[in-house]
Amino acid sequence: MPSPSLVRVAILDDYQNAALDLADWSPLKNRAEITAFNDHLAETAQVIERLKPFDVLCVMRERTPLTRPILEALPNLKLIASTGAGNASIDTDAAAERGIKVVHTGYSSTPTIEFAWAMILAMARNIPVENRSLREGGWQLTLGTQLAGKTLGLLGLGHVGSAVGVIGRAFRMNVIAWSQNLTAERAESKGVQRVDKDTLFSASDFLSIHVRLSERTQGLVGAAELAKMKPTSRIVNTSRGPIVDTAALLAALESGQIAGAAIDVYDTEPLELTHPLRSLDNVLATPHIGYVTRELYETFYGDTVRNIVEWLDQTQRPADA
Repeated sequence: MPSPSLVRVAILDDYQNAALDLADWSPLKNRAEITAFNDHLAETAQVIERLKPFDVLCVMRERTPLTRPILEALPNLKLIASTGAGNASIDTDAAAERGIKVVHTGYSSTPTIEFAWAMILAMARNIPVENRSLREGGWQLTLGTQLAGKTLGLLGLGHVGSAVGVIGRAFRMNVIAWSQNLTAERAESKGVQRVDKDTLFSASDFLSIHVRLSERTQGLVGAAELAKMKPTSRIVNTSRGPIVDTAALLAALESGQIAGAAIDVYDTEPLELTHPLRSLDNVLATPHIGYVTRELYETFYGDTVRNIVEWLDQTQRPADA
């Protein structure tokens, strides 16, 4: 049984069993009892049942949404320590109404920028297919695509999109971009050509998505947009699943309307076991690992420990004081 003097802390969705190893949790010794969960619960009732005893929840990005019904059913909860600079899956209004403090950590987009290029290069050279063939006793199967001279389209030219564009230019690609708010001046300052939406989809050999999920961007890439793409083109989504209409994407992939897709994010996560994106030959699918690096996790969990300690210092005296 936990000591009544200890704050109960839950680390959620620690898929890699890494949280306790990638930060120094000793500042919480004699102040908190820490439990790490490496599995994911999706059902609201199950989430509530698991989390009822805890005073502090450490959430990894948006893996477990903390909705109003969940927050209202957690009588002991006083602090939500979220990784990243923001977390749209936390109902902050409901938290504030219940006096639950929400804190965040530092963040770096470098892992996602690098990962977007890992996806582009893997698709261009058919690396997953060739690797699987070699492991199964085969040899060369496919013809790769060189990047030099091809067109990289960026849907969004913020911090991540503009950095992806810099690398595209290093590969001697023609880099174009569009988003609802993108100006020609900003595009020029990033060494990118601003085009209209139709041109972005029709001209891109590789289309990489780098806009935030919002009411304006949900379903932004749909059947009409995919129909404009070349049959040799490929789409990369390392941003958020709902930006792309999944049904329209599946139809385009199955019909050969586009050559392929590299997908790291989904409408529902974890991705359902029977989802077609798990099995289509022209899909490179990964389990939302664009941001998952040792270095960023060290930032996430190191800052989380500091956030909890600061909160404890503000709300109570250490146990040995």
